[in-house]
Amino acid sequence: MQTEQLATKNIRKLLLELAIPSIIAQLVNVAYNMVDRIYIGQLANGTKAMAALSVTLPIITFITAFTQLFGIGGAPIAAIRLGEGNKEEAERTMMNSFVMLVVCGLILTAIILFFQKPLLYMFGANKETIDLGSSYITIYALGTIFVMITLGMNAYINTQGNAKMGMMTVLIGAVLNIILDPIFIFKLHMGVAGAALATIISQAVSCIWVIIFLLGQKSILHLRKKYIHLKYKTAFAIIALGISPFTMNATESLLQMAFNNSLKLYSGTIGVAAMAILVSLWQFIMLPLQGLCQGAQPIMSYNYGAKNYQRVKDTFKLCLALCVGFGFIAQIIMILFANTFVAIFSKAPSTIRFTSWALRIYLIGAGLFGAQITCQQSFMALNQPKISLLMALTRKIILLIPLIYILPYLIGTTPFALSMSHSIASFVYDGGRTFSVLLAEPISDILAATITTTMFMRFYKKMD
Repeated sequence: MQTEQLATKNIRKLLLELAIPSIIAQLVNVAYNMVDRIYIGQLANGTKAMAALSVTLPIITFITAFTQLFGIGGAPIAAIRLGEGNKEEAERTMMNSFVMLVVCGLILTAIILFFQKPLLYMFGANKETIDLGSSYITIYALGTIFVMITLGMNAYINTQGNAKMGMMTVLIGAVLNIILDPIFIFKLHMGVAGAALATIISQAVSCIWVIIFLLGQKSILHLRKKYIHLKYKTAFAIIALGISPFTMNATESLLQMAFNNSLKLYSGTIGVAAMAILVSLWQFIMLPLQGLCQGAQPIMSYNYGAKNYQRVKDTFKLCLALCVGFGFIAQIIMILFANTFVAIFSKAPSTIRFTSWALRIYLIGAGLFGAQITCQQSFMALNQPKISLLMALTRKIILLIPLIYILPYLIGTTPFALSMSHSIASFVYDGGRTFSVLLAEPISDILAATITTTMFMRFYKKMD
């Protein structure tokens, strides 16, 4: 797609053209993330293995946060520079992102390899899960640099309006991962370590694909050696805009730690295992919403740079309607068919029963998350890092994490909490407090969506 079409083509058609490949890519990315958990859940020690994987997720999420900081933080700036007609600065931005991703990837690899066990215990591991979690994260850490380059630089493919090529990046890795997982996990009897090895091999292939594309003629922006030295003004601009998505993901890591440790306290290993499944199913809602917003981002960023504000507003309204609609439909389907979705990840009856109950609580506020993510990502697309950061902090740091710890003491022993947890009381240490921990999610989703939407509408009205 030529960038001029971002300014002229019918918005509905353009958004669908850009969003559908992004949504497919995100759904494939769901499969990419899910396939390890699905196969691991079928092992003889599936519940323990799933719990072990759950305690590695905060580390993996933290790695993703840095790809957001340097990749997603730079991509909207590059699109805005293209809208201004400044291709040279757009390429400088991309190359600076690449350098920071490589350096950060090497540093994170060393930290994880040297401090993995203390980190895993901090994120909710116990004697039952520490060895399995350690074997997974050791291998995954060796592929950190591949993960960071793939995710971080793929944002620069999407921001050029080339969503189909961005989709292929994810598709190649996902298909390879799906093929390799059963070979390493079952055929070679590597268990959770095999799942990690399949993942990093797949990410390495995707990484090569991204680099080849950004060096080739089909890319509007190219990786150029002359921009390899960091320009501090450019680097700071990338970090300033990327700090919001970084914070969203880094706080997701803290959030997973809070959930894991609280559920370990009140529910034991089954609660930690359930959390891995809840996070996985939440991605079926969140990642397609991200795909819609990624489709809207190049249109909004380009036209914001070109000062075509009406086109920015029209794109936002369409994206908001689609995200809210999808959020509510996905929420209803998952709540109605909770047992079916959970059974994909586990064959243990007790785990299926407990996690299905937990899912119905966890998703009560999921429909309104469509508004939250649309407004949050729109602030990003329009180069508003400060307000974007504030909204990123609101849902998780200001609301959700405190509620995880406060609600069990506030309502955990009330008749309401005890009655809501009656059906799973035999599986856990404290059903009322387990219910209270899970209830923190929908309360924060509803409050954060209300606050973020109100803030964005004020900014929206000032655009002219």
